Amino acid sequence: MENIIEVENLTKSFGKITAVNNISFEVGKGDIFAFLGPNGAGKSTTIKMLTTLLEPTSGQIKVAGFDVCHDEDDARHSFGIVFQDPSLDEDLTAYENMDLHGVLYGINKKERKERVESLLKFVELWDRHKDLVKHFSGGMKRRLEIARGLLHHPKILFLDEPTIGLDPQTRNHIWSYIKDMNQKEQMTIFFTTHYMEEAQRVAKNIAVIDNGTIVAQGTPEELLSKTNSQSLEDAFLALTGHNIREESPDAWAHIRAMKRAKR
Repeated sequence: MENIIEVENLTKSFGKITAVNNISFEVGKGDIFAFLGPNGAGKSTTIKMLTTLLEPTSGQIKVAGFDVCHDEDDARHSFGIVFQDPSLDEDLTAYENMDLHGVLYGINKKERKERVESLLKFVELWDRHKDLVKHFSGGMKRRLEIARGLLHHPKILFLDEPTIGLDPQTRNHIWSYIKDMNQKEQMTIFFTTHYMEEAQRVAKNIAVIDNGTIVAQGTPEELLSKTNSQSLEDAFLALTGHNIREESPDAWAHIRAMKRAKR
């Protein structure tokens, strides 16, 4: 299988804190790849580097054949991203949020109009396209963010906790949309989640990161076999331990402290 993401010896340090420590992995074209880990394991830092939001300390990243450190613009046009935190403009309508994204990506007006309508119908929001986003439910906003991320025909869709806080019915619908796009367009899906049953159900391949280091890679079945587990949640706990993890303030707190020191 042709690789669409290649990560080699990737490290990210913030002063004395190493958030990601010399990791390497590959994601095949058309794969549904789960990147799993406890709080503070290095997941978000890795995604930020993959999507050009953070510059690596060392190592190499290729996304859709582009070196993200030297071909940032080409790399950015090759992927869509749905962030963990909401990123919609709630004072705009659903259509306006989509249209603005299309303008930013240089999609011509005719294609933009057709694509916006098609995608809003795909995520079952066309009947609300004139409504302000601030009146949408959490699930509707998530569906809109996914539609927006697909607008410029990306080869890869990055999803950081795409279903967090949503009810099971909405989560199921969102994964149906995502799997449908994967099958119809061979779009590669790279996602993080804390819902292990989701990862076990939809992922074709998985990497588990803990303390900045990848501790296991393989198919769900291979990870179950490796840890002699009945479920991916049990396998995850066997690989990362049972201790409660706090959210990861360390690296970002260090950045904020450095910025304050420069003022």
